[in-house]
Amino acid sequence: MNTELLINLSYIVSAILFVFGLKMLGSPATARRGNLFSSIGMLIAIVVTLTSKGLLPWENVIIGFIIGSTIGAFAARKVEMTGMPEMVALFNGFGGAASLLVGMVATYTTGNSTFVNITIILSILIGGVTLTGSIIAWGKLSERLPTKAIMFSGQQIFNGALVLAILASAVMFCQEPTNPQWLYAVLGLSLLFGVMAVIPIGGADMPVVIALLNSYSGLAACAAGFVLDNNLLIVAGALVGASGIILTNIMCKAMNRSLSNVLFSGFGAVTTSSTKVEGEVKPISADDAYLIMEAAQSVVFVPGYGMAVAQAQHVVRELADHLEDNGCDVKFAIHPVAGRMPGHMNVLLAEASVPYDQLVEMDDINPQLPNTDLAVVIGANDVVNPAANKDKGSPLYGMPVINVDEARTVFVLKRSMGSGFSGVDNPLFVGDNTRMLFGDAKESISHIVGEFKG
Repeated sequence: MNTELLINLSYIVSAILFVFGLKMLGSPATARRGNLFSSIGMLIAIVVTLTSKGLLPWENVIIGFIIGSTIGAFAARKVEMTGMPEMVALFNGFGGAASLLVGMVATYTTGNSTFVNITIILSILIGGVTLTGSIIAWGKLSERLPTKAIMFSGQQIFNGALVLAILASAVMFCQEPTNPQWLYAVLGLSLLFGVMAVIPIGGADMPVVIALLNSYSGLAACAAGFVLDNNLLIVAGALVGASGIILTNIMCKAMNRSLSNVLFSGFGAVTTSSTKVEGEVKPISADDAYLIMEAAQSVVFVPGYGMAVAQAQHVVRELADHLEDNGCDVKFAIHPVAGRMPGHMNVLLAEASVPYDQLVEMDDINPQLPNTDLAVVIGANDVVNPAANKDKGSPLYGMPVINVDEARTVFVLKRSMGSGFSGVDNPLFVGDNTRMLFGDAKESISHIVGEFKG
């Protein structure tokens, strides 16, 4: 068997592992195995590529493997669940940076065809936008930057001028590939455009941005594959790019928004609805909450980012176990954009070993809520805001939400009456059937669990 055939067979195996791994990521029950399959496929691809063409000796490959594995293991163990969205944003940015560097290095190869020069430009353009866009997303998610949309007069005109300047520089580079100034112009303008593309997006739209940047990183890798004439990199990048676009589309539908509306509407620039929330807040103690839970026959938990902040997922699962032992039907309602990245709540509950059959999607749980004794909202806000159904002046209007207000009783666990990530007030908090359980969610639920044990 010659070397070229062995390389191609290895690439086929890697591609198969990518496809099966991606398919398994579609279900919480198989997601971990899918992630493992995809990782093995990428390991095979990297090792075969670096060693077969004599790019690096085995010793360097092993050293790189050890360094990368150490960094990955450290990040996996040390990054809190609340920091997962920021970490994903940075990973997207690293992918874009890698593709950008590939494009820059490829310019030192003499005699590139026009097609290769075009792919170099695409690699640098998409990689640059992904890099700086992901950094801005990281800053917004970590609240190191303002989480609201940042907009200014003439912003669309400025962005349009940026696009035209990028196109002009790209055309000039293809005509004069030996002149580096056009390449550096594309690089600088791409980095700036990444910033300008993400700063006008904020609030509840950030999970969509994460999915979109993930798609960008895949498209950048695909362009880099054309630059390097590597079929597997083209396949892998296309898979990531396509899956990211599909996920972005799914999330946009879940919010009843178009992608153009998400990108250009400036969600978060307006943080108040036209209708002022009025009413009396009715607080409840953990002891009284226990008495209602103990008598409930059906309970639906609605997790949100606040549950991740409180690290309450494990005590919530323990409470769910006690409720089931008490003869109660328990479910977890999952909104597609709950948290700050796609699938955030699924990952959080999987970490706490919540059975997958208890996780119910929004469209399936909503018809059941009118017959539910108790809905327990833990750190969620925008995804349960009834203003999305009733207040045409609300920025959330038209976004499908989990209709917890239709349950017989609603508990909302929050530290305060503060609004959610979008900055929109929530009339659920003053609803007639709502009781506010103030305080740290983990402590409150732990107290209720203690009453069940007692």
